[in-house]
Amino acid sequence: MKDAVSEMDLVLWRHAEAQDWVEGCDDLARALTARGEKQAARVAKWLDRQLPEGTRILVSPARRCEQTVQALGRKYKVRDELAPGASTEQLLQLVQWPAAKGTVLVVGHQPVLGQTIAALLGLNASECAVKKGALWWLRHRQPDAQSQTVVVTVQSPDLL
Repeated sequence: MKDAVSEMDLVLWRHAEAQDWVEGCDDLARALTARGEKQAARVAKWLDRQLPEGTRILVSPARRCEQTVQALGRKYKVRDELAPGASTEQLLQLVQWPAAKGTVLVVGHQPVLGQTIAALLGLNASECAVKKGALWWLRHRQPDAQSQTVVVTVQSPDLL
C-alpha cells in the first residue's frame, strides 16, 4: 500500500526550443521559436492530465521558461533561484527535496536540470542531459525507512 506521507514528486521540465542567443543580447529575453511553442503545447497537454491539483509550479525568470509553462495554463511562481547558472543545491533547497510533500514542477534550464537528475539517481553529472522541451518525473519515497528515488516517467515533445 502506498504511503502518501513519505512521498514527494519532482517534475523537471526543460524549456522548449528558443531563439539562439546572440552576443550582446539579454539571455533572459530570448523567446520560444514556433517549433518551441508547439513543443510546449504538446508536453503541457500531456502534463495537465497527469499533474495533481495543488502542484507547486516554480519557473526560471527567463522568458522562454515562462512561455513554456504558460502553455500549461496553471498558476506559477517565477523564482530567481532557477535562472541560468543555478546550482543543483539551489534547486533542491528551493523545492525542499526530499522533505516536501506532494508534487513540485520546475521549469528551467540545462545543465542544472540534468545535474540534479544525475545527483538524485547517483550518476555522474555529465551523464544526464535533458532535451529541449522534455521532462523527467522523479519520486522520492521511503518504504521501510530506506530512502529511494524512482523515475516515474521521462517524456519528450517529439514523442507526444
